Amino acid sequence: MMGMPITVEITDKAANQKAIDEVFSYFEYVDNKFSTYKDASEISKINRKEINKDEWSDDMKTIFSLSEKTKSETMGYFDIQSPKGVYDPSGIVKGWAIYEAAKILDNLGFKNFYIEAGGDIEVRGKNEKGDDWTIGIRNPFKTDEIVKAVKIKNQGMATSGIYERGQHIYNPKASNKPLTEIVSLTVIGPNIYEADRFATAAFAMGREGINFIGNLPGFHAYMIDKNGQATMTADFEKYVI
Repeated sequence: MMGMPITVEITDKAANQKAIDEVFSYFEYVDNKFSTYKDASEISKINRKEINKDEWSDDMKTIFSLSEKTKSETMGYFDIQSPKGVYDPSGIVKGWAIYEAAKILDNLGFKNFYIEAGGDIEVRGKNEKGDDWTIGIRNPFKTDEIVKAVKIKNQGMATSGIYERGQHIYNPKASNKPLTEIVSLTVIGPNIYEADRFATAAFAMGREGINFIGNLPGFHAYMIDKNGQATMTADFEKYVI
């Protein structure tokens, strides 16, 4: 769904298929509403100017509001509107959708679970072994290898990069210039919505992005540049296994 693999794992003894189905139904709803690849989606209709702002759904209004907030908080490095005027909210929708899906499981009473969509992750509690969740960071130059493994608990973790999908992220302040300085930026934050939106913006900043994350309270980052050189924020090491 949403053009990416999605994984849901619940380790509570009360785990059941109905709960997992509810999460996947929610992701299907999000995909049908926000996919720029689906002609019938609400965002596609907005881009074709077929519906007015007062006709937008509440979720669409929420995403546009959160996007403006993120744009302001990142000095303009996050912008869902392309230079051609087309809206693509995928840089914020994925993390938001995972976080909202986690709320579904929260509301159903589950305490221990893992939700991942395209490498962006939200976790609660413990894994099946009763330990904190272990997450691998891929080698962007050889994606079947793990360069770092971290443990997180009740947090979100997002990775922005160009090694799988190519140049799908751009710098709004220099939209015609490809992002080539760094190839991967992983951010750990208080939840996946926060981690994802700031990871996208920080990646667009180039080498300065990791410094931006390092100055955000409660956020930690690991960056790999085009030469394979890794840099991490001051407290990232405490998550590394």
